[in-house]
Amino acid sequence: MSYGPNFLDLNRRAADYVDKVLRGAKPADLPVEQPTKFDLIINLITAKALGLTVPPTLLGRADEVIE
Repeated sequence: MSYGPNFLDLNRRAADYVDKVLRGAKPADLPVEQPTKFDLIINLITAKALGLTVPPTLLGRADEVIE
């Protein structure tokens, strides 16, 4: 299982920062932002190899399930 920031969203937001800097904004004046989108990825192959069962409710909430 992995729960972490969505890197595609982070790259898009970084492009907004680059755009602001290229338009003349000072980097020191730009606020620091934290990730807002997170992904939950569950690897069922590894879970089965470890003898773990993943509840269906958790599987339903996962953004990606590796089977």
